[in-house]
Amino acid sequence: QVQLVESGGGLVQAGGSLRLSCAASGRTFSSYAMGWFRQAPGKEREFVAAISWGGGSTYYADSVKGRFTISRDNAKNTVYLQMNILKPGDTAVYYCAEEGRTITAYGLGYLATLRDGYDYWGQGTQVTVSS
Repeated sequence: QVQLVESGGGLVQAGGSLRLSCAASGRTFSSYAMGWFRQAPGKEREFVAAISWGGGSTYYADSVKGRFTISRDNAKNTVYLQMNILKPGDTAVYYCAEEGRTITAYGLGYLATLRDGYDYWGQGTQVTVSS
């Protein structure tokens, strides 16, 4: 059974930084693409970033490109989201997700931005950015 546990959220001032972590267990982590999504109050869950199984390819939402960096350590079964120059609009619950297999099969791209591309989700971690 796959389990994903996020950590690292918190309260930060605008312009600050946070690093989220997501520890995975239950199957061969290094074989699957991973993604980060976020959901603000009253809004749909939206794509933030994705990374291929080996870490060689990444994909970002336009709203975070240049500020956020996704990475992974397959030896530690962990995916990270480094968030810099945070804005109040980044306030949300952040979720990590692990794909079924279709994202890897088709290559990291549009499918990686869709919730349907992922079979497993963490419980989320709150990020609050004050102005």
